[in-house]
Amino acid sequence: MQSTLRSAITFQGFGLHSGKPARMTIHPADVDHGVLFTRTDVTECDAKVPAFWDLVQTSPLCTMLVNEAGVSVSTVEHIMAALAGCGVHNAYIEIDGPEVPILDGSSAPFVKGILQQGVARQAAPLRAIEILTPVQVNTAAGWARLSPNATGEAGLQMSFHIDFADPAIGVQDKNLKLANGSFVRELCDSRTFCRVQDVDAMRAAGKALGGTYENAVVVDGDKVLSPGGLRRQDEAVRHKMLDAVGDLALAGAPILGTYTGHKAGHAITNMLLRAVFATPDAYRIVTCDETVSAALPGAGVDLREMPAVA
Repeated sequence: MQSTLRSAITFQGFGLHSGKPARMTIHPADVDHGVLFTRTDVTECDAKVPAFWDLVQTSPLCTMLVNEAGVSVSTVEHIMAALAGCGVHNAYIEIDGPEVPILDGSSAPFVKGILQQGVARQAAPLRAIEILTPVQVNTAAGWARLSPNATGEAGLQMSFHIDFADPAIGVQDKNLKLANGSFVRELCDSRTFCRVQDVDAMRAAGKALGGTYENAVVVDGDKVLSPGGLRRQDEAVRHKMLDAVGDLALAGAPILGTYTGHKAGHAITNMLLRAVFATPDAYRIVTCDETVSAALPGAGVDLREMPAVA
């Protein structure tokens, strides 16, 4: 069955890249509504920005949606991951600026707020995208693939590999079956990260103006500069998986298959979705029965399983 929020919830903070205050309210929405952003500060043209893969504009640092009128909402990946990880399929999101608040740099504050408000099941069947044949995209930076689950099980499985020169991150690999609340337990508290030498370059380019050591993990060689250090030893690869969950949620329906990312990022994951939808034989739309529904990321989520940092 489809789901939405039981009641509206508001988040306030600063945009990671703009550094400007941002206020965002997530409202319940009707069945088959999907996720839709509306810029409340835009009055002269269409302010509605659907959370859909074909509206993504390439950005190396975040996922940005841009509608036909040129109205944008950026850094949507963490809230999209939270909605998908909590099993929220329909939501109307009002935001008073061009960027989703970064909060602590993870999805945990969003997840906590959603679970505190509660998720309401709706009397409508849920459709999902089942991957039938492997689809892969390759770039000089990395690659990503969606393929049928090797085990034949339903749901979304994920495998990710990263490799950074800084020993504080280094080489990390993780495999995860995103079922039974594993997103909430394993991924939602992992924060965005960067190298200290990149900070000045990003700010000189007008990016990361709202970034601090409190809303990102900043590393310098083998040192973690952010207060309190890492939340998990492999926090970096977990955050990459969190981003991928959010970027895949822009497919418009849950994905049944295995995502494999090798040094992949936002742009590569969006390229992968475009490749899948350009290959009609690679997928089919299915109606979720009880077995499939029980294997989706939002099934079995529980506020008591939130990591202690949230």
